[in-house]
Amino acid sequence: MSTHKTLEKTENKILPLIQYEGADQGRGWRIRFFLWVLKRVSFVYTAVVQCRLWLYDVGIIRRFPLGCQVISVGNVTVGGTGKTPVVEMLARELQRRGRRVAILSRGYRKREKTFWEKVRDWFASGGGETPPRVVTDGKNLLLDSEMSGDEPYMLANNLSGVVVLVDKNRVKSGRYAVRRFGCDTLVLDDGFQYQRLKHRLDLVLVDRTNPFGNGNVLPRGILREPARNIRRARFICITKAAGGDTSALRQKLRELNPEAGIMECNHVPCNLTEAFTRIVHPLSMLKGMRVVALSGIASPRSFEQSLRDMGAEVVECMRFADHHRFSQQEVIDFVLKAQKLGADAVVTTEKDAVRMTRIDRCAVPVFYVRIEVRFTSGIEEFNKCIGEITFEHGKHPAFRGTAAVAGAAPGVVLQGSDGG
Repeated sequence: MSTHKTLEKTENKILPLIQYEGADQGRGWRIRFFLWVLKRVSFVYTAVVQCRLWLYDVGIIRRFPLGCQVISVGNVTVGGTGKTPVVEMLARELQRRGRRVAILSRGYRKREKTFWEKVRDWFASGGGETPPRVVTDGKNLLLDSEMSGDEPYMLANNLSGVVVLVDKNRVKSGRYAVRRFGCDTLVLDDGFQYQRLKHRLDLVLVDRTNPFGNGNVLPRGILREPARNIRRARFICITKAAGGDTSALRQKLRELNPEAGIMECNHVPCNLTEAFTRIVHPLSMLKGMRVVALSGIASPRSFEQSLRDMGAEVVECMRFADHHRFSQQEVIDFVLKAQKLGADAVVTTEKDAVRMTRIDRCAVPVFYVRIEVRFTSGIEEFNKCIGEITFEHGKHPAFRGTAAVAGAAPGVVLQGSDGG
């Protein structure tokens, strides 16, 4: 069994135990003992995280400034906050305001280069530092999702004129963006914990439906660091805000960070797209359709419920570990299973669709749901965030809620409600 398969199998067993509060109730003594051990490990992990932050804060470990604007978009939990559409929206709006934008990503679960590929790159660079992977130079899509990672590939595919770079060392990729492409604004995708590159400001996303998991830090919970560390954020965006009361969460966030600007947004389906041909259909096509819901994301429940909300009859839910890369045989198996169940289609997320190996003929069509971000309140806080980055207060039309639509030109806006 491959390393990725082993990790996915382990993740599928452990995640349900640590993702939500009370998930350990009614478990046998072996599971309870295992979780007790994880709790002790989380104490150690928390101590290490806090010590590392202190070392950065007092200057023992150096933060590197790059002489340009650096904005991080991240979260305090592991996955599931809907970060990628927000990064896309932010980059699109900054570009509209005249900034030359690069997105710096780690490229989580991208294919690592072989030893011989690294040797080749070393000789190609003249024995110097190997440059970051360029997913797009702003004009051409240069890498596939396997070599770049699914989120960077999605961003590169949906944004025109924005550079997307992948490297674990984002100080290096930031320097490369400034030197090679003349970028003046760097957006750190999933950058809240990345302290080595000095940030101008931090935008932190919090999922309304599961803001802090069970309240524990990894590995006992899904927090990457203690929730109190959200005090570092300059702005906080509550995602998946529609359909629920956010007053208690807002109060909690205010206790943790009295100064941050708080905004709320929702991730709204905007169309149904054929996974292998990219033909776009209206969402109304889902009404009455029997579908198999397929996902390899951190929070599959909200995706599955959204299909039901749009009128689809979900006959089967197929869940895989976050960032699972689907082989051609797996895709064929999904289609055959859907056909056997009498389903009209297999429906997945855009993030999953970019990780699927293409098949030319499908007995049952495979679609993905394209998502856009719409603010439900706090648009003035987002305008303030953009203004702090661009120093262009009052020189551009105010942002009114951006739709992160594939292929949309910069400046395409949707009316959002001004609130909170």
